[in-house]
Amino acid sequence: MGKLERNIAVIDLKAFYSFVECLDRGLDPFKTSLVVADISRSPNTIVLSVSPYLKARGVPSRCRVKELPKAHKYIYAVPRMARYIEMSTKVVSIILSLVAYEDIHVYSIDEAFIDMTSYLPYYKKTPVEFVEMIIKKINDETGLMATGGIGDNFFLAKVALDVFAKHEKNGIAVLRQNEIKERLWPITPLNKIWGIGPNLERRLNALGIYTMGDLATSEKDFIVSKFGIMGEQMHNHANGIDEADVHEVYVPKEHSLNIGQVLPRDYYADEIVTIIREMNDDISFRMREEGKLTNVVGLYIGYSIEGGFARQMSILSPTDNAEELMKALMEIYNKFIDRTRAIRRVGISYGKLENDTFRQLNLFEDGEDQIKLIDMQKAIDNLHKKFGNNSVLRASSLLDGSTAIERHNQIGGHRK
Repeated sequence: MGKLERNIAVIDLKAFYSFVECLDRGLDPFKTSLVVADISRSPNTIVLSVSPYLKARGVPSRCRVKELPKAHKYIYAVPRMARYIEMSTKVVSIILSLVAYEDIHVYSIDEAFIDMTSYLPYYKKTPVEFVEMIIKKINDETGLMATGGIGDNFFLAKVALDVFAKHEKNGIAVLRQNEIKERLWPITPLNKIWGIGPNLERRLNALGIYTMGDLATSEKDFIVSKFGIMGEQMHNHANGIDEADVHEVYVPKEHSLNIGQVLPRDYYADEIVTIIREMNDDISFRMREEGKLTNVVGLYIGYSIEGGFARQMSILSPTDNAEELMKALMEIYNKFIDRTRAIRRVGISYGKLENDTFRQLNLFEDGEDQIKLIDMQKAIDNLHKKFGNNSVLRASSLLDGSTAIERHNQIGGHRK
């Protein structure tokens, strides 16, 4: 029996953040000059989304506020990540009312892949009709609009969405394996393609590869020698091959926790310690919530004008104790920091996590004091869980340089 031919769809919410903001304000997204960006930060603030009205007039959906064309009078909407997550969840629940959990892969807050292969005979619909049904149901129940791509696999569906759907009246495009020479191969520039950014495109161009056809007909071994496993994937994609399966659940070999932030201004060596301590408190709380201990801590510092460092060190014994972790972070910090330079980016990571099933107390410190510290940390964690992260703060969090209170009111670096 031959392999079942698959029908993969990808659904993308149109100008998602700006669409939500327009709907919540009772405005028509196709007639409104709305920009989602927090202009209270600085002119360098990244624009997260622009309304379809602006997009149709050539305003880029990803730029800095200072780069927005001056020809329009903009309505600025401060990002509200909690609201966007709420709307995204509604959309996913709508899709789940039509297909099983196993047949959907949520790719991002505004995009999801669906293996609709087994549902077409059940609903008695063609692939396009099935996607039209999903898009209509989303629009009827939320007011949001969506576009769709359909293909034999993830990659072809995504190319159909990104490259061709915008030219279709119904916003839905189809790309099949037997069409790749006529429709996929002529595509240029290469950064139109999912997974090929400007830097990768430049490297490909330097090898004389300007179209997907150039990539597809290049010697595979040559591409792999230049780009490794990524080269193999790109060569397969250029030939319409993608073995990714929506039903496969990725399980990482090693779990880690990370936290990072771009600072609102230049910080210098002494005041950055407060930021590191606050971030360490937050990420160690997350680790304890997951019932984990870490064996390795890492610190990243990015200077205001290029450069920085990323270093890590092993812990003597696995721990979730914020004070012990802070000592390790400061050891890295003091060893590598350039105290003459301004800092704009900070990141902390905990690696080689293991389950907190047994812990060895430090033989060089009083055991009773260690137990008291563990109990105190549990009490603070319980207050955070019940009343929020700002319910118990260090006194240093009230200093001008602190970012803790503001960060605790954000999701993904933006206001809730």
